[in-house]
Amino acid sequence: MKKRVLITVKTYPALSETYNELVCTAGLLDDGSWIRLYPIQFRMLNNDQQYPKYSYIEVEVERNARDHRIESYRPIDIRENLKVIGSIGTENEWTERRAIVLQNATDDFSALLERTKSEHISLAVYKPAEVLDFVWEPVEREWDKEKLAKVKGNLRQLNLFEEQEATKIFEVVKKLPYKFSYIFKDIEGKVHKLMIEDWELGVLFWKCVNYGDDEATACDKVKNKFYDWMIQRDLYFYLGTTLAHPNTFIIIGAFYPPKQTPQQPSLFD
Repeated sequence: MKKRVLITVKTYPALSETYNELVCTAGLLDDGSWIRLYPIQFRMLNNDQQYPKYSYIEVEVERNARDHRIESYRPIDIRENLKVIGSIGTENEWTERRAIVLQNATDDFSALLERTKSEHISLAVYKPAEVLDFVWEPVEREWDKEKLAKVKGNLRQLNLFEEQEATKIFEVVKKLPYKFSYIFKDIEGKVHKLMIEDWELGVLFWKCVNYGDDEATACDKVKNKFYDWMIQRDLYFYLGTTLAHPNTFIIIGAFYPPKQTPQQPSLFD
């Protein structure tokens, strides 16, 4: 079946012994329902297929039999069937994006957790009552050696007769050496700490490092954007569950339109 999807989520790449390097992608269908597209070897797609967020794509999909989450679909022959067909910009205070993304948003975190059990949902847009902090902690700095060796071997097989060229064309993404998390309060006053796995965050961290910042400064700059700047806007979280933990959310992206200016009351009202 063919689906038209507004892409709203791209997570930081992860390694897979089967698929080499994967990016979890999620988006919204025309009726406002969620869809997860997995597996997608995003960085190995053709340039004209590498969709930015808030692009519309068309893609042939089938239900993912290995994933019980109701929103999960597997792309079919993605290099042949995926097309980027448009995008939505940020005009008029993100009006068009708001209309699509926020139609099923909620501020009730406990109710969302219950729905993961009763309805088996695994994707949602959530409005925290208050964002308290943005923190990070060190994790393993390198990919698992055995998995990395397997992936590099797979990549060499892609171009058996031009091994050097193949290696030059595609290099495995660097692993983020830190886990970043939001700390927030829900409408019941409960405090939560959830990890965020956002493509934009990882790109920003490595861009700072590549421009000469040490890692502490790079982390501070990530916080400057994802906390200091974003809490001045109308911040929502894209939430998702993992296959291994279907009743636990992580943050897979942020939606941060500007705060809307209240309409001035009419003198004649």
